[in-house]
Amino acid sequence: MNTTNTKVKTVHVEDILIANQLLKDVVSHTPLQKNERLSEKYDCQVYIKREDLQYVRSFKLRGAYYKIKTIETEAREKGVVCASAGNHAQGVAYACAHLGIDAKIFMPQTTPKQKVNQVKMFGKNFVEIILTGDTFDASSSKAIEYANAEGRIFIHPFDDPHIIAGQGTVAVEILNDIEEPLDFVFASIGGGGLVSGLSAYMKNVSPLTRIIGVEPQGAASMHAAFQKQQPILLESIDKFVDGAAVQCAGQLTYDVCQQYVDDIVLVPEGKTCTSILDLYNEHAIIAEPAGALPIAALDFYKEQIKGKSVVCVISGGNNDIGRMQEIKEKSLIYEGLLYYFIVDFPQRAGALRQFLDEVLGPDDDITTFEYTKKNNKENGPGLVGIEIKKKEDYDSLILRMQQCGFPFKEVNKDSTLFGLLI
Repeated sequence: MNTTNTKVKTVHVEDILIANQLLKDVVSHTPLQKNERLSEKYDCQVYIKREDLQYVRSFKLRGAYYKIKTIETEAREKGVVCASAGNHAQGVAYACAHLGIDAKIFMPQTTPKQKVNQVKMFGKNFVEIILTGDTFDASSSKAIEYANAEGRIFIHPFDDPHIIAGQGTVAVEILNDIEEPLDFVFASIGGGGLVSGLSAYMKNVSPLTRIIGVEPQGAASMHAAFQKQQPILLESIDKFVDGAAVQCAGQLTYDVCQQYVDDIVLVPEGKTCTSILDLYNEHAIIAEPAGALPIAALDFYKEQIKGKSVVCVISGGNNDIGRMQEIKEKSLIYEGLLYYFIVDFPQRAGALRQFLDEVLGPDDDITTFEYTKKNNKENGPGLVGIEIKKKEDYDSLILRMQQCGFPFKEVNKDSTLFGLLI
């Protein structure tokens, strides 16, 4: 089932302005804040559009509410179905609870618990959550099957002109609030609804503004679509950036992005984690991985944005606190500060003591240590995680292991071993 009108190849400014008029008393007009630290760091004027402060802590409320409002009578009669990794689900749940519409919401089994609980809270008694599949796309297939079988209306999370128009209201607010010509807008891409709406409005009202889409390196479906000149299904994706982990970009969002998006930046998941931690520690902003993507992308555009005015859309703030240890670990590995080794400890007395005294540097910390043998643990191979203070310390750490006679295998450089052990 595809609710998108295949004759529609773009979304017009008028569509977005109509959506903005309907939504202005429903959604929060989120702040556009100049960030002094980021501005100084990149030698430009950096503004942050705080969609993490939206009522459901994500921009997704805009498109979901507008779509459902446009079909309100039919939706109340038939009920609706959606599939989402979290934020679209919350938008649909919020809209359905406010409009009194019954909804079945399909979510991947990998969805963070925090997002599942939020959907329950916003949906109240109008929403039933069905956890199925490991990815958004698998969950979406089940949702569409259910919608067809039950005669319900499927609310697509991105590939729908009303959804895109609703998301485009973010751009209306940005241009209303900024007091200088806008050179760049950075926004995350999952299926492409946000960047489609943003770019369709921006390029028609502020044509010199460059629109930079940002995707996680491990789930770059729109980038792949650009390369193949059509949406394609990626064989596999990294699901860590759950709000942007989409295996296939939408046809309509692809068409719109092809018209208006100037570039797509791919950001490694570890780099995204570093930006999440920086936003929290330096700016007191809680961003989910997809929300931190545009901030992470600034490092890849630092020469082009010097002296320019830049807006980064923090698209969501639904981050599960239980993921913070994983986020920290991924950041440290990306920054070259955390390494895992299988160390073959010699069968002699004092080998472990020697490793601690002579191999570890004065600022090195052991984060993980366990023997790989269940028996005779006093000697043999062990899994050792070592955090160093600065990445330049890596070479000397390796040299000391070699000089002290500790055979080792670096787990970080073996993706299969890393997946099994870490």
